[in-house]
Amino acid sequence: MSDDIQRLGALTPLDGRYRTDVAALASYFSEAALLRYRVQVEVEYLIFLSRTRRVNFVPPIEPSQQAALRALYRQFSDADALAIAAWDRKVNHDVKAVEYWLREELERLGMARWQEAVHFALTSEDVNNLAYGLLVRDARDQVILPALARILERLRDLADSEAATAMLARTHGQPATPTTFGKELNVFFMRLRRASDAIRELRMTGKLNGATGTFAAHAVALPDVDWLTFSRAFVRSLDLEPLLLTTQIEPHDSLVALCDALKRANSILIGLCQDLWRYISDGYLVQASRPGEVGSSTMPHKVNPIDFENAEGNLGLAEALLEHFSRKLPISRLQRDLSDSTVLRNLGVAFGYSLIGYQRTLRGLGKVAVGHERLRSDLAAHPELLAEAVQTILRREGFPEPYEALKQLTRGRALSLELLQQFVEGLAITDAVKAELLALTPEAYVGLAARLARLRDDRRLEAW
Repeated sequence: MSDDIQRLGALTPLDGRYRTDVAALASYFSEAALLRYRVQVEVEYLIFLSRTRRVNFVPPIEPSQQAALRALYRQFSDADALAIAAWDRKVNHDVKAVEYWLREELERLGMARWQEAVHFALTSEDVNNLAYGLLVRDARDQVILPALARILERLRDLADSEAATAMLARTHGQPATPTTFGKELNVFFMRLRRASDAIRELRMTGKLNGATGTFAAHAVALPDVDWLTFSRAFVRSLDLEPLLLTTQIEPHDSLVALCDALKRANSILIGLCQDLWRYISDGYLVQASRPGEVGSSTMPHKVNPIDFENAEGNLGLAEALLEHFSRKLPISRLQRDLSDSTVLRNLGVAFGYSLIGYQRTLRGLGKVAVGHERLRSDLAAHPELLAEAVQTILRREGFPEPYEALKQLTRGRALSLELLQQFVEGLAITDAVKAELLALTPEAYVGLAARLARLRDDRRLEAW
């Protein structure tokens, strides 16, 4: 069956229409990838046991043998995944299938004397939680964060290039004090950068402590070993943060924290996409058309903001799943139930919809240019925006009730720049203040927006 037919027959769009977009995540979230990470945990555990004093029944493993063992997961193949899947069909237990396959591989490598040390005193969850911690961390570092970094780079460049580009602002959908296009994009840049930093800085946790978290099998077999120190050291050797006190399962709290952090980043991007969609609608952004691309099946003139719309929809799907993970995964009945297992298998779906959202956001940002003429004309059409500036300067001068005077002038009527200037000319103020007020223009009334557009650290003014 061809790849195209397989995609057309796929149940979900991630494995169908969007397969190419999310292919990078298959190395972390596919069933074969999960098997590979389980093999990694089992291999590293076996090597760690062989290095531990007082674990006398596990002979030392020579460096060449360690390399051969690590090759089992570093060079993990489709054939290996199929072989483990065959074991799973026999025993109906995916982790036990990894153990049996690994015992076969030890026989093949001439290391049969280590077979009984494979999966020694472990519960399946010891292997699974560490495998998930590794694959989620790697997917975050290798796929998700780089995708967010590309959006950040584009936002930063646009914020810098349009730092001084004056733009009509809208609060409650109504014309409001002008801003600059660069400043508004830098708001999203800074928010998304903080969200990305929070995602990056999270430490995934892991546990290795047996069937109910008591180290019972470990301690009864080898009571002279300091299993608390062993567990902590082994989990840290995988670059995960160790938890010693758990039930049978790792409580998923760090995974939930990561889901919440991803959710924040996705929410920020949904807001960005909706604002950019509106800017396109208002003509503040102009989209580049692509040869051969159709915007509408019936209206030939249309160039639709489909990338931002697609991003918004996919990010929303990711949000829904991430929210479910946050609610479900921290809860397990008593010492263990299996309801988290099937949920965890859908982590890749949430990451996949997130990744599509990031890609479409970036694509959309790459296809837009600022419509400077439209920005200028819209600002010129709203001289009433200067009412705030006029009444604030009059307050400074001690003019009585300037807000009320401007309110009476501007409410419920079309205000031209000439009418505003006539109002100023009639005020009982000094000529210097009149000149100051008459020099005001909507395009120049942007405060510190140009400086704020280049702000990269809220705490350090020298970063300006």
